[in-house]
Amino acid sequence: MSPLRILSFNIHKGFSAANRKFVLHEMKEAFDQHGADLVFLQEVQGEHRRHRSRIREWPDASQFEFLADKSWPHTAYGKNAIYQDGHHGNAILSRFPFLAWENIDISSSRFERRGILHGLIRVESALPSEVRLHVLCVHLSLFETDRRNQLRVLGRRIREVIPKHEPMILAGDFNDWRESATPILRQEAGLEEAFLTLHGEHARTFPSFLPALKLDRIYYRGLQPRAARTLDETPWNGLSDHLGLEIELEAQA
Repeated sequence: MSPLRILSFNIHKGFSAANRKFVLHEMKEAFDQHGADLVFLQEVQGEHRRHRSRIREWPDASQFEFLADKSWPHTAYGKNAIYQDGHHGNAILSRFPFLAWENIDISSSRFERRGILHGLIRVESALPSEVRLHVLCVHLSLFETDRRNQLRVLGRRIREVIPKHEPMILAGDFNDWRESATPILRQEAGLEEAFLTLHGEHARTFPSFLPALKLDRIYYRGLQPRAARTLDETPWNGLSDHLGLEIELEAQA
């Protein structure tokens, strides 16, 4: 069976670092060339009417539909932050059909809206045909107390909804510069982080032009990592204020 190629990326609503340039078209080209099986996205603009009227390159479709195009025919989008001009949230792009998906509100206040986008797919190219794969995409709070509460909600969701024998991937922007999320997720849900497993430390992903903070993660359970790297080369290092994370996962021996 072939391994699963996973990409996680905070796309900063399609803008480069410090909002210098709208780069969604360059991002789409990089995504298409990358060829991931599953793409986990944060800060995805589902709609923004003011940007649509002012930015000539703004796509007619939502950002996640524009990026998915023909490469990822199956998508899920969790609308978290809603405001006068539109909304944004998390998205998952998949080469494989969703059996189901749901967005769970884990917001700590009305000023910072957050969610867990939880999808269920069957990946016969990488897993036995009877095995279902759970895929979860998150973008956690900027505030540590809120993050800890969200991590515990996340752990409870995993324990209550995902059977222990079914594999899962949890990816996103954890805003966890103190690196406290991994022990919590290990204890609460039996998860391990791919980059940490293979390289002995979490990946430095922010800011993209001089990465120092270890904010972005890809966790797994019931699978084994084969490779993990940050996308720190051109053009990736100019497509957002974060770097992307890429891993390969395969079925446990």
